[in-house]
Amino acid sequence: MKGFCLWIFTLTVGVAAAQFCPKRCLCQNLAPSLAILCAKTGLLFVPAVIDRRTVELRLTDNFITIIRRKDFTNMTRLLHLTLSRNTISHITPYTFADLRGLRALHLDNNRILSMGDEQLKGLMNLRHLILSNNQLSNISPNSFQDFVGTLEDLDLSYNNLAQIPWQTIAKLTNVNSLSLDHNLIDYVPGGVFTNLHKLARLDMTSNKLKTIPPDPLFLRIPVYAKSKGSPLSSLVLGFGGNPLHCNCELLWLRRLTREDDLETCASPTNLLGKYFWSISEEEFMCDPPVVTHHHSLHTAVMEGEAVVLKCKAVGDPEPTIHWVSPEGKVVSNSSRAVSYENGTLEITITTVRDTGLFTCIASNTAGDATGSVQLTVSPLPHPANASQRAQRPDKGPSDILTQAKPGTSNNDSSGHPERKVITAELSHNSVLIQWVLDRNIPGIRMYQVQYNSSTDDSLIYR
Repeated sequence: MKGFCLWIFTLTVGVAAAQFCPKRCLCQNLAPSLAILCAKTGLLFVPAVIDRRTVELRLTDNFITIIRRKDFTNMTRLLHLTLSRNTISHITPYTFADLRGLRALHLDNNRILSMGDEQLKGLMNLRHLILSNNQLSNISPNSFQDFVGTLEDLDLSYNNLAQIPWQTIAKLTNVNSLSLDHNLIDYVPGGVFTNLHKLARLDMTSNKLKTIPPDPLFLRIPVYAKSKGSPLSSLVLGFGGNPLHCNCELLWLRRLTREDDLETCASPTNLLGKYFWSISEEEFMCDPPVVTHHHSLHTAVMEGEAVVLKCKAVGDPEPTIHWVSPEGKVVSNSSRAVSYENGTLEITITTVRDTGLFTCIASNTAGDATGSVQLTVSPLPHPANASQRAQRPDKGPSDILTQAKPGTSNNDSSGHPERKVITAELSHNSVLIQWVLDRNIPGIRMYQVQYNSSTDDSLIYR
C-alpha cells in the first residue's frame, strides 16, 4: 500500500511538471536548472504556461510580434532568454522588470524600430545584449542605464542607426566586445572610448565615417585588424567599408593598421580606392584654410538696423569659422546676434557699440586664416538732454508726451482730446502701448518705438 501511494505521488508530480511545459516545446529538467526550448514551433505569443522557475528560455524562429510584462512575471531565476528570429516590433515598458538575474538577452533578427527608456528596465545583471539585424533607428540615452556597469557584450550591428547614445557608450566600463558595424553612423566624438579599459573588440565597419578622431585607448594598447593571433591584452579594431577621407587627421590610424586591414580611402581623388598600408605617411596631407570671400571691407548701417556679414573659406579638412567682435571677444549666439556654420554672422539689431573691426577666423588642423570688415553704425538723431531741446526751434507738440498714469483722463480741462501715449497691461516683460492716431498730419507712414533694458543702456527700435 505504501509503495502504491508513492507511485501515485510520483505520477502526480510528473503530470504537474508536464503541465508547465508548453505544447510542441522541449523541457529539460536537469536539476537545479530547468530549460524550455520552443524553437520553430509556430508561436504567435510567448506561451502563457511556462514554469516560473525556468533558468533558460529559448523562443527562436517563431512569429512572436509583441512581448509584454505578463509574459515573464516572477521569473526571477531566468538567466538566459533568447527571442531571436521572430517578428517582434513592440516591447511594452517594464517587460523585463522581474528578470533581475538575467545575464543574456538575445533580440536579434526582429523588427524593433526604437529602444526607449523603459523597455529594458530591471535588467540589473545583464552581461550580453544582442540587438543586431533589427530596424533600430533610435536608442534612448537611458535605455542601458540599469546595466551600464555590468554589460560585457553589446551588438547593435546591421541596423539603421545614424545617431548613437555616445554618452552611454562611454560609461560601459566593463564591456569587452562592441559591435556597431553596418549602420549609418557618420560621427564619433573624441575620447568616447577612453575609459573602456576592458574593450578587446571594436567593430565599426561599413558605416558612413569620413574621419575618426584618435582616442587615448588606441594609443595605450596594441591594435590589430583581426582577432586571430592577436595577444590577449590587445584591441581588434575595424573601420573598413567607411568612406574615409585620407588626410592628416587619419595619420594616427595609418600608423596602427597592418597589411591585412580593410580600410581604404574614398577621398581625396588621388587616393581613391587605395588601401591604407599601400599609402605612405607623406600622402596623408592637410591644406591650411584660405578665406575665399568675405563681406566688403567697409559696411555702414543706421542704429537699430540689421546687418549680415559673410565669410567663406576652403581647406582640408573643411575649416570652421567664427567671428571676433571689435572688443576682441568671440561672437556667440544670442537674441541679438547669430553665427551660422557656413560663416555668416547676422546682427538683428545693431547698436553704436558695434562700430569697429569684425574679424572672421577660419581654422582647421593645418592652421588659421582671417578676414576683416569695418562696420560703422551711425546713431539715430534723438535729444541727449533738456538743454539741447531748449535750443532747438519749436516744431509744435510731440506725438509722444508724458506717460499717462492709471486713472488719469485722456481729455484736458478744455474738453479737447490731449495726445498722449498710454501704457497698459504692464507685466515684468511686456506692456501695451496706445496712442491716438492723428490722420490730420500728412506724410506719416510709420511709428517708431524706442526702448531699452534696465540692465543694458543700448537703445532698441521697433
